[in-house]
Amino acid sequence: MNLEFPGKTVIVTGGAHGLGRAIAHAFAARGARTWTCDVLADGLAETAAQASPAPGGSLETAVVDVTDRAAAGRFVDGIAQATGRIDVLVNNAGGVCGQVGQSIEDVTAEQWRVIFDVNVDGSFHFAQAVAPHMKAARAGRIVNISSGAGLGISLTGIQAYASAKAAQIGLTRQLAHELGPFGITVNSIAPGFVRSNPSAERQWESYGAEGQQRLIERIALRRIGTPADIAHAVLFFASEYAAWITGQVLSVNGGV
Repeated sequence: MNLEFPGKTVIVTGGAHGLGRAIAHAFAARGARTWTCDVLADGLAETAAQASPAPGGSLETAVVDVTDRAAAGRFVDGIAQATGRIDVLVNNAGGVCGQVGQSIEDVTAEQWRVIFDVNVDGSFHFAQAVAPHMKAARAGRIVNISSGAGLGISLTGIQAYASAKAAQIGLTRQLAHELGPFGITVNSIAPGFVRSNPSAERQWESYGAEGQQRLIERIALRRIGTPADIAHAVLFFASEYAAWITGQVLSVNGGV
């Protein structure tokens, strides 16, 4: 299977590090005109500097807050005007927003809300922004990066994170039925544990040597995932090989 995207326009949110960076790099390396956004300007600069686009491919970055609906719309519309199309959206921005697990009694309204703002509202804002462009083309791919936490429980213990990722999966299924008649597929990837960003590294270190070994032993393939493992699954959902797959959640976790 040779996955290439020459002439395609791709948007990846949350591209300042980790999964978003790997996904953006993967598309650019396969000929796509790729845009990625984040609120972390320094991280975006590193993403751009480390890219190796194929001939015809490119990687552009912009500071955009996915929780800002108007900003998301301006970003998407600007790309559509520049290229004439939006082929793929990857809603990757999200995470635990620097939080750690704590008792439900101690969770503040702000802590609960900020995780939903980034993980769920951000995905909605970008899907809403690309929908008119994809509908006009009667084609498109939306891939939401959820989490195994959205299908079960979160290893972080963060109630809002597990709930937000489950909500993102619900959004995936609903949009698949709404947008399917226009030739647009909407799918979700639920990664297992991947050491992809500072929050994941802190979580990994908190387990200690014994806890890390127990985690690995629960995985059929006996290894932690990499950002590339997730990026490859995204490429599949964005490709023509997945043309009759929509509303699905693919667990990419090494077998848990």
